[in-house]
Order: sequence, then structure tokens, then C-alpha cells
Amino acid sequence: MAAPIDDAALDQLFRSGRTYNGFTDQPVSEDQLRAIWELMKMGPTSANQLPARLVWCVSDEAKEKLARFASDSNADKIRKAPVCVVLGMDVNFHEHLPELFPHADAKSWFDGNTELREASAFRNSSLQGGYFILAARALGLDTGPMSGFDAGEVDKAFFADQPGVRTNFISTLGYGDPSTIFERSPRPAFEKFNRVV
Repeated sequence: MAAPIDDAALDQLFRSGRTYNGFTDQPVSEDQLRAIWELMKMGPTSANQLPARLVWCVSDEAKEKLARFASDSNADKIRKAPVCVVLGMDVNFHEHLPELFPHADAKSWFDGNTELREASAFRNSSLQGGYFILAARALGLDTGPMSGFDAGEVDKAFFADQPGVRTNFISTLGYGDPSTIFERSPRPAFEKFNRVV
């Protein structure tokens, strides 16, 4: 049985972790991007579906391409960030289940059922998006996940060569500039939104 992690780790992952609207000029290496993936891929998904498909925009050209499809305020964040990530979801994830979930014929559960695949891809890629944020924080990096973009255009620009892959959300990534965060918004007490039955 695992022991609880210490307060410093809990602070870094949750209590002190913030969404950043801007970053310092400190670069982020490809090794760091790979390290994020190596952590986030270990998070659980239903039947090990792993439907997330990531595009790491590190060049100015790629960030400018992405920024064209974002709202004005988000476009500026994208252009200035060291890295931007397009986190997509593969509706055809089931094609990989014979390799990723060899314990059962899981592919057959999804064959011919597009509605089920879409719901599963969205749910599980969203889980993986949360793992992405926590993995980045665990490695000393910060994120700025966002909506506020034209998903259809992002799909055409970044996933045209991958039929069945659609954008879930995008995020900036780097070393957060503390001057760009807002005062923390309220978090409710347990009793407000929870029931123990």
C-alpha cells in the first residue's frame, strides 16, 4: 500500500498549483515534453483506451497557426507561451485496444457504435488532460488550459491527416509568470456539493 505524499507535493499538485496566463522566457525542452507524456500515459482510462492525441506546438509557426483559431485574448497567450498543446481525442481509439487491452476482445465492444466511441473518447481524453496538467506540475512546469477557440478549424489544421481525431482542449505550457495569475477563485466546502450516502 502506498503512503500519502507529503504536504509540499500536495501543494505543488493541487493547493498552490494555478492556471497561468503568461510565462517566463525560460525554455521547455523536448525531453520535458516526453517526460510529461511518460507520466500522463500511466493514469487510468477505461479499458486502457488512451484516446488522447497530443500536438506539441513549439515553433513560432505552429503557435501562430494555432493562435489564428483562438479568441483574441487566448491568441496572445498562445503566441507568447514557450509551448502550446493541442489535446485531441481519437474516436477510433478502439482500433488500438487489441494491443493496449489484450485481456479481452475490447475492440468488439465499440465496433459499429460511433456514439459509444465518441462518449468514451471525450471522457477518457478529458481524464488524460487532467493527468497532463498534474504531470506538468509534478515536473515543475505550469499550464494554461483553455477553451475559446474554433475546434473545427483546429481539427483541420492539426488533425487533417488523422481521421477520427478531434480537438478536446488546448493548453499553454511553461514556467508560469506569477504576475499573470488572478486571485484564486473560491473553492466550496465539502458539504456544498458532496453527499455521503
